Amino acid sequence: MEAISLAQRGNLQSLERTLRRQWRLGQNIVLCWSRDEKGILVILVPHYFLGNFCAPGRDGEAAAADNESYIRSLISGRRRKAREELFAIAERLGAAPTFIKLDLPLEDTPPVINGVEELIRRYGLNFVEARGVLLFDICDFSLHTPFEQASQLNSLSYSMNSVYNKLSALGLEIHFARTTTGDGYYVWNRDTGPEADQLLFDFLVLTVLDNALARAASRGKTVPVIRAGFHCGSHYELYQAEGVNPSVFSYIVGTVTIELARMLEMAEPGQLLVGDFTAGAPAFVAGRSEGLARVRGLKMMDQSIDTVKCWLTDGAEGNEPRALAFSDKHGLAHRAYNLELAVDLEGEPLHLGLRPGEL
Repeated sequence: MEAISLAQRGNLQSLERTLRRQWRLGQNIVLCWSRDEKGILVILVPHYFLGNFCAPGRDGEAAAADNESYIRSLISGRRRKAREELFAIAERLGAAPTFIKLDLPLEDTPPVINGVEELIRRYGLNFVEARGVLLFDICDFSLHTPFEQASQLNSLSYSMNSVYNKLSALGLEIHFARTTTGDGYYVWNRDTGPEADQLLFDFLVLTVLDNALARAASRGKTVPVIRAGFHCGSHYELYQAEGVNPSVFSYIVGTVTIELARMLEMAEPGQLLVGDFTAGAPAFVAGRSEGLARVRGLKMMDQSIDTVKCWLTDGAEGNEPRALAFSDKHGLAHRAYNLELAVDLEGEPLHLGLRPGEL
């Protein structure tokens, strides 16, 4: 991998100091940038600007929807723009570009450009059109003592960390991120795309298995009973302020997190749900049942995985998975599938998730 020179590291540090001042504790956000001979050009707007730009006005709902689609496209993926494109964006938004002078010209090399991209994302708002996300929810969390709550959150966190290490040992590197919900965690893969989503699903399976084994071996209420969900959809990603700097950890909110929360509100303890996402949950899960063969031989609590299978609960007639329809507290309709897992640990069978008769 190509290294960043000391001079260019200094350039990036100088750029971050300037962005931090311009950011003003979250008052402003950076939308995009372009390389300049003596520095960079950025489009910087107040945090409330995007909401105003996308709000229905005298041009009507259609124009507002077009503006929102334009902003989503602008804050998705790479933020670097050609100089002419950046000025066209500025004209449409009615926002003048800001010039940031640097001591040295930025090298147009992948490591340096990626470094700038990461900074722009930290001081901006990001939109992801499709990404797999998990939600782990601890059942009856509020009924436990504060010590039990802390122990259960720590236990679930340890299960995730342990699974991460086990997958890494197999050469399956998942760049997972998480944020707490108070009584659980949203988890996602920082990478995007089909392979990233598949790996995240495998992460779900192994985390649920690790939790079940830990619960069977524990005493008291230190290991939680959980319910979990997997869904794919869109979301925004942001970095909140910590003191006078943006945090290095991101937070996500959007359609995918909202639907996950609604799904698990209806779930029973121990239940596993998969959302009815556009790419096709039944085909996705069928593919993962085959793909999970790559974790055979993995040690879980000193026991080797012989086989692991997953499937969506069938309907009464037979082969087609049965979608579960439900309404949330706002009266909005949702669909999800019940996920079942069958694991063989050195000849000992284990079933995870709810069986058809328990639904």
